[in-house]
Amino acid sequence: MAFDIEMIKGVYNRMAERVDSARTVVNKPLTLAEKILYNHLWDGTTNIAFKRGKDYVDFAPDRIACQDATAQMALLQFMQAGKNKVAVPTTVHCDHLIQAKIGADKDLQTALNNSSEVFNFLASVSNKYGIGFWKPGAGIIHQVVLENYAFPGGMMIGTDSHTVNAGGLGMVAIGVGGADAVDVMAGMPWELKFPKMIGVKLTGKLSGWSAPKDVILKVAGILTAKGGTGCIVEYFGEGAKSISATGKGTICNMGAEIGATTSTFGYDESMERYLRATNRNDVADEANKIASYLTGDAEVYENPEQYFDQVIEINLSDLKPHLNGPFTPDLTTEVGKMTEKATKNGWPLKVEWGLIGSCTNSSYEDLSRAASIAKQAIDKKLVAKAEFGINPGSEQVRYTAERDGLLKIFEDLDAKIFTNACGPCIGQWAREGADKQEKNTIVHSFNRNFSKRADGNPNTHAFVASPSIVAAVAIAGRLDFNPLTDKLINQNGEEVLLDEPTGFELPPKGFEVDDPGYVPPIKDGSNIDITVAPDSKRLQLLTPFTPLGSDIKGAKLLIKAYGKCTTDHISMAGPWLRYRGHLDNISNNMLIGAINAFNKETNKVKNQLTGEYGHVPDVARAYKAAGIKSIVVGDHNYGEGSSREHAAMEPRHLGVAAVIVKSFARIHETNLKKQGMLGLTFANESDYDLIKEDDTFNFLDLNEFAPGKQLTLEIVHTDGSKDIIKLNHTYNAGQIEWYKEGSALNLIKKQNT
Repeated sequence: MAFDIEMIKGVYNRMAERVDSARTVVNKPLTLAEKILYNHLWDGTTNIAFKRGKDYVDFAPDRIACQDATAQMALLQFMQAGKNKVAVPTTVHCDHLIQAKIGADKDLQTALNNSSEVFNFLASVSNKYGIGFWKPGAGIIHQVVLENYAFPGGMMIGTDSHTVNAGGLGMVAIGVGGADAVDVMAGMPWELKFPKMIGVKLTGKLSGWSAPKDVILKVAGILTAKGGTGCIVEYFGEGAKSISATGKGTICNMGAEIGATTSTFGYDESMERYLRATNRNDVADEANKIASYLTGDAEVYENPEQYFDQVIEINLSDLKPHLNGPFTPDLTTEVGKMTEKATKNGWPLKVEWGLIGSCTNSSYEDLSRAASIAKQAIDKKLVAKAEFGINPGSEQVRYTAERDGLLKIFEDLDAKIFTNACGPCIGQWAREGADKQEKNTIVHSFNRNFSKRADGNPNTHAFVASPSIVAAVAIAGRLDFNPLTDKLINQNGEEVLLDEPTGFELPPKGFEVDDPGYVPPIKDGSNIDITVAPDSKRLQLLTPFTPLGSDIKGAKLLIKAYGKCTTDHISMAGPWLRYRGHLDNISNNMLIGAINAFNKETNKVKNQLTGEYGHVPDVARAYKAAGIKSIVVGDHNYGEGSSREHAAMEPRHLGVAAVIVKSFARIHETNLKKQGMLGLTFANESDYDLIKEDDTFNFLDLNEFAPGKQLTLEIVHTDGSKDIIKLNHTYNAGQIEWYKEGSALNLIKKQNT
C-alpha cells in the first residue's frame, strides 16, 4: 500500500473539476504539465489564464523530500518558523554523507562513525516535526522517492535539483532551495513563475546499445546547459510510451542539466507496471480512473507546435549511444566518433574508472543491463581494463539485485560495490591518487561532470553515458571504444565482439527487501528536545539575517567571476559536505572554485582595504568586519547545477549584498531572493566589462525598489571616473518584502508571530 494514499485520492478527486475549469479559462487544450499546475494552485480552481514565463503563481505541493546535506539547513530554518509539525508529508533521506572508498559495509560504518551527530540530529528533528526518516544506507533520495512516493499527476518539491527524477512517474517534481521547502513545511504557498513549455516528441523505439540515457544526452546537446531554463519539458509520442518508468526517470532526472524547471511524461502502462511492482496497486487503481487527466490532451500531442513554446522531435530508432563531456554535460559525441574528437582536443583515451549508479541510473533495470555486459566479459574471458564501481540506488534494488545474482557478476569482474548512496556522483569518493591531479579520463552514468566534481581533481576528464556504455568502455579501457563494431582481445588471444545489452524492466521474481531503512515519526513529538552543542563543528543554530536596507553605498567588489560558475564553484561539495549544517564553517568554501576574471586564478582576489591578495572567504570576512558590504559579479547561467542553498546563504552570511550577472540559473536566483539578497542582471550585458578590480559601488535608487523597475548602479573607479548602469531584476512585490525583512524566513516568522 502506498504512503499517503488518502492525500493521493484527494489530488485525484479534485483533478477533473479543476482541469476542466482551467481548460475553459485558458480556452485551449492543455499539456500534462499545465493540468498538474492548475490542479495545484494555492487558491484552488482558477479564473485566470496564467502567462507562461511572466506570471508568478502560488502553488500547493503535495509533498517535500530532503537529502541529508540540504536537510540540515532546511530543518535549522524550519525550527525558527514557530510550527509544531510539518504541514505536508515530508521525508529526509541520508544519502550524501557516505563516502565511497573501500566498499559498502565498511564505507557505511565509517559514515555512521563520522557523521553520527548529524544523522542523530536529522532523526530527532524528523521525529519531533512529523517527518519520515530514511536511514543511512536506505538509498539515494530520488530512487527511494520513485519507489515509494512519486505518483502520476502529483506535485512535489525537494531540496535537491534532481528531484525532477519523479517525472518518470508523471509528476511535476521540482528542485528548490531549503527556504522554499520551509515555506511549504510551514503551511505557506510555494511561489513559482509559471513555466514555459518545451515538448519533446519521441517516435520509434530504442534498441541495441541505445538507452533512455541517450535521449537526454541528445536533448542536452540540442538545448545546452541553459536551454531549458524557466521551462517544463514534456515528453510524448509512441516512443515515450515504449520507455520504462525508470527509463523515464533517467530522462527527467538529467533535465536538471539543461536548466529545466522539471520534466515529465504522461501516465501510461509502463508507469502502471512500476506502481504495481513496487506494491502500490492502490495508486495504480486510482490513476486508472482518471487516466485521461494524467496525460496531455490529444490535440496538444497531435499539433504540438500550437501548444508548446518549443518542440523537439527525436526518432528513437535512429538514436545512437552518446558520451557527453568532458567538464560539461551538454557536450555531445556519438559513440564511434570519439577518436578524432578526443585526439583533436587532447582528451586522454585511456579510461581509468567506470562508475555506474547515481540517482539517475541505479535502478534494477540499469543494473541488469550493465550486468549483462559484465557477464559477457566474464564468459568471453575478457579482463576489465579500467576499475569498476557500482552504487545501487536503494536497499530494495540492492537486496533484489543480490538475490538475483547481479551483484556477484560485477564482483566477479572485480568491481567495488559501494553503499546505496550518491558517492562519487557528488564528490563523495576517496579516489586513490586524485591528490596528484594527474590528467586522466573516467566514464560514468551520473549527470554532472564539472571540473573536480567526482574526485576533486581538476584534470579528471569525466564523460557521461548509459550504464551499458559505461560497462563496455570500462571493460575495453578506451574512451573511443565502439561496442557496436570494435572487437576486443581476450585472455586466449582471441578477438571477441560484445553482444547487445539485455536486461529486465522489472525483476522477474519481484522486488524484495529485508529492511528498507524507513523510520516513521511518532504521532506527537512535542516532548522531544533538539539540542546542538555550542562547540559543534558540524551543526550551528541559525540567527536571523539583518535586512540589507535601502541605502547600499560604498560596497566593494569581492570577485568578478569569469566563465562558468556553478554551485560547485560557489559552494563545493566533497569534503565540505561535513559542514552543511554549520553556516560559519562551510562559508570558508565560498566561491573558492570561481575563476577571478582579473588574474584567471581561483581563490585569489584583491582586498581593497590592504591592497593584498587573499582567499575569497577571508577577504569577504575582512569587509564584513569593517562594516563594508561586498558585491559579486558573474557571467551567464550563474549558479547552475545543484539546488545548493549554501551557495546563497554563505555570501549572505559573509556580507555580500548583491550578485550581479549576465543571467541566472533559476534555483540559484530564487535562493538569493529567499535569503534577502539582491540578485540582479545587467540590462546591457556588455556592462560586465566595465567592472574593474578596485571598484566601489553605490545603489542610487534602491529606496524605490519595485516590481518591473530597473535599479541604477554607480560604479566608482579608482581614477575617480564613474559609470552609471541599469540593472534588471525579477522581484515581485512579495519577494521585495523578503528583501525588506532580511529573508523570506524572517517574514514567515513575523507572520506566524
